[in-house]
Formats: sequence, structure tokens, C-alpha cells
Amino acid sequence: MKKYLMGAVAALALMSGTARAETIGVAMSLFDDNWLTVLRHGMEDYGKTLDGVEIQMEDGQGDIAKQQSQVENFIASGVDAIVIMLVDADAGVAISKTAAAAGVPLIFVNNAPGNIDDLPEKQAFVGSDEEQAGTLETETVCKLLGGKGSVVILQGQLGTTGQRGRTKATHDVLARPECKDIKVLDEQTANWMRTPALDLVSNWLSAGLEFDAVIANNDEMALGAVQALKASGKSMDSVVVAGVDATQDALTAMQAGDLDVTVFQNAVGQGKGAIDAALKIAKGETVEKKTYIPFELVTPENVADYATKN
Repeated sequence: MKKYLMGAVAALALMSGTARAETIGVAMSLFDDNWLTVLRHGMEDYGKTLDGVEIQMEDGQGDIAKQQSQVENFIASGVDAIVIMLVDADAGVAISKTAAAAGVPLIFVNNAPGNIDDLPEKQAFVGSDEEQAGTLETETVCKLLGGKGSVVILQGQLGTTGQRGRTKATHDVLARPECKDIKVLDEQTANWMRTPALDLVSNWLSAGLEFDAVIANNDEMALGAVQALKASGKSMDSVVVAGVDATQDALTAMQAGDLDVTVFQNAVGQGKGAIDAALKIAKGETVEKKTYIPFELVTPENVADYATKN
């Protein structure tokens, strides 16, 4: 009887150990962004469906030093894993080393670190292939322009994988034989944000720049371009405007005839994948070093299919 009781106690102890709560620290680059808000809420909502999982969320406010400090605080507080949406891809290498030295699992979501091809143990990336987004977007712009004309490019925050990958793909597509008669008049960063994009496009228009299309690295900047074009009296039928993310605001603009192209980036899918990977590594399981969730082209023809996805 005594042996039976000891065995039962041991079994209960083992069960309680495996059922312990898991705490995941999530370091976001920025709270004040439409698509990142969907990503953040997606992780929070998914966490609420998981028994014994607590998610602690921090806002980096676009500040690399602040985000690094937040990661250090997560480690010091004893979180089981960290998910990070980097402020800057280049800063990811130092953060990767910090987490590796502490032995804390680290998942990079959306914005890949500079050492993406050489991540240490207990680290992985979940996101999407940024060049695919730029390719889908620019191929469609090329078709709408009939392979001829002039464009301006609105870039995201310099140094982010989205800015680098999407802009590179845009140039690669425009270099193709069927698109080589499209000229890039100017390209500058508007840091992923609507108001800076509005100001930048307004300046181009005031300077007399005549372009047939605006190719923006994301929807927020595309919507800023739309505002600038409308304010200048331009007919939206005369300019092609393209973005990436398929945010609710972008889909509304497309249905109104102001936005011609966007590319669905699955915020909820990326967030869920990142949380799942963090939990698996925290439990000693193996995950893929890189998980890519496909982008999907959105045009006026299929816009209704994406109405509730982001």
C-alpha cells in the first residue's frame, strides 16, 4: 500500500510539472501601426485559448535600445520564451546572442534578424518571404501600366527585412523585359507610416514630378499617397497605387476605387506560428529554423475574400 501511495504521489508530481504555466514575453517594435496591431492582437487572442499560457507584451516604440532593454528584462524575470518583432533587423544579432547566452528560447516574428541563416539553438524565425510580396505587387503594377510609364517607390523603415526584400523585388521585376520601359523617378522612405508618406508624395507633386504609379512597401504609405493625390486634385483613375498587408483601411480604399493593388500578409498566421514555436522550444521540442507563410495578391476582383482576414 505504501509503494502504491508513493507511486501515486510521484505521478501527480510529474503531471503537475508538465502542466505548469508557460510565460512568453513578446517584444513588439511598435504598437501604433495598423498591421502590427493585428499581429499583436492575434498573439494575445491565441494565447487566451491556450491553457496555462501567459503572454506579456511590451512596446518598443521604434527604439532599438528600449527593445534590447525589454528583452533583458524578460530574461531577468524568468520568462519561458521570448517572441520579438524587431525594431531593426541588424539589431537582431545582438539580441540573438543575449538570449542564447541566457539559454532562453527566442522566436523572431515578421522581421528577420541579420543572422537568419545562422540562428543558434532554441531560436527560429516565423514570417513571410518579403521578396514574394514585392514581386506580386510590382508584377501587377507592371501589367496595369502595360509595361510602360514612370513610378515612385515608398520604402518602409530602412534596415527592416520588409523594406529590403520588397524594394529589391520591385527593382527585380522592373528589370524584366516586359517591364523595362517603366522608369523609377524617385524612391524614399516614409518609415511605414501614412503621414510621412502623405508629406513625401505631396512634395513630389509640388516639385512637378509626374508619375503613373506609386509602389509602396506597405498599405499605410499607399494610403498616405492616396491622400496626397486626392488633395492635389489628381484623378485616382489616372494613377495606380499599390501597397502590401491588406489591412482593413486598405481594403476599404480598394472598394472605393482608390487603391489598385495590395498583398495579404497573414498577421494572425504569423502570430500563431510564433507562439506555437516558442512553446515547442520551451518544452524541448524541435521546430523548423524558418517558417514562411505565403503572401496572397489582392485586387478589386477578389477583395471581398479578404474582408475579415486582417
